[in-house]
Amino acid sequence: MDAFFAAIEERDHEWLQGKPLVVGADPKEGKGRGVVSTANYKAREYGIRSALPISTAWRFSEAAKKQGKPPAIFLSANFTSYEETSDRIMSLIRTDERPIEESSIDEAYFDLSDLGSYERAIELCKDLKTEILKREKLTCSIGIGPNKLIAKIASDFKKPDGLTIVREEEAEEFLSALPIRKIPGIGPKTEADFSRQNIKIVRDLKKFPKEKLHALLGKWGLELYEKIRGRDKTPVVEEYEVKSIGEQETFEKDSQDAPFLFERLGELSQNVFGRFSSSGFELFRTIVLTIRFSDFTTISRSKTLSESTGSFKRLKFEAITMLTPFLEKKGQPIRLLGVRIEKLS
Repeated sequence: MDAFFAAIEERDHEWLQGKPLVVGADPKEGKGRGVVSTANYKAREYGIRSALPISTAWRFSEAAKKQGKPPAIFLSANFTSYEETSDRIMSLIRTDERPIEESSIDEAYFDLSDLGSYERAIELCKDLKTEILKREKLTCSIGIGPNKLIAKIASDFKKPDGLTIVREEEAEEFLSALPIRKIPGIGPKTEADFSRQNIKIVRDLKKFPKEKLHALLGKWGLELYEKIRGRDKTPVVEEYEVKSIGEQETFEKDSQDAPFLFERLGELSQNVFGRFSSSGFELFRTIVLTIRFSDFTTISRSKTLSESTGSFKRLKFEAITMLTPFLEKKGQPIRLLGVRIEKLS
């Protein structure tokens, strides 16, 4: 889906249409803590992107305002509306008995190989785009390719409202001129490491033999060798498995105050347990605590229980137990806390 959260807000509130829109934390005139969840395409013209610190997004908006452009409108997320819309769209995709993999709230893979040709796949995807627009008044971008890797990259190629087709014999050349960051799994650190070696596009990366990539990146290097040549054997998995449930909070002010931090940790644990209780799962086994300090150093601690549990008291107790040593040391103030549960059943 194209700029999904922001697009829903524009659809549901006529006064927002055509204006730069940011969904995420409250910017508080540049003093807000947190990040951008989604920015529409007008806001992206200002440099505002998903996961950008909300304070930076506000500064970009102010800079645009000084140039005579309309400032961005900042909204908090309405996840209930987003989830309901997602459910309706996914049900449209599921009208045929073929494998569907929901990879997130606004993205899915579906296997059309039973159709026998790209031409028939194109017609089906055109019909799907039309139906989503008709029923939900939202646009989406679809990529059609010989595997999940190519389809994913192709879906981002002509946003918004795009339809990009890459046949098997075109896949390797399609990737060659793209920035290496377009390859799933290459993050900012790996990109920076390669950039220092003047490796910036996929074609540059293909100069490395398989053994060299293996030496540099381990097992992931062997996978990368195949990916940059357009090869991917990852299957479409019918069930979307929820692997974890988590919540985190960035504080207005960095804090070392134990009562405050314990109170916020308890609230986060309560929110996580509430989502867990309504998810259909009954048990969890691993509890993860995330701490970000004032210098942005981030650490995680986890506890895997000897037996799975469904107890809120156990969740809260283990989270507080993991946090306590960091408060006893009187180190740096804490900027963010997060709680996550894993190994759900």
